[in-house]
Amino acid sequence: MNAGVLVSVEVDAATIARGDQIMIGGQTFTVTDMTALRGGAKRVVFTGGESLVMTRFTVLWAARRHNPRRYRP
Repeated sequence: MNAGVLVSVEVDAATIARGDQIMIGGQTFTVTDMTALRGGAKRVVFTGGESLVMTRFTVLWAARRHNPRRYRP
């Protein structure tokens, strides 16, 4: 069981993380892997094998699991 709640966060190539859920065209994609590309871009791979290249100017909204009981300084 996954602890915590889903919160909406704004992500770009520098802040996207594994496990983030992004909705594109009404379909949810979960990030499983990322590869850094030149110029600050990232190739993001999803659970179904699809991929997306995010430039450093691409900004998306993602759902991220957050546990409010876990202490983070």
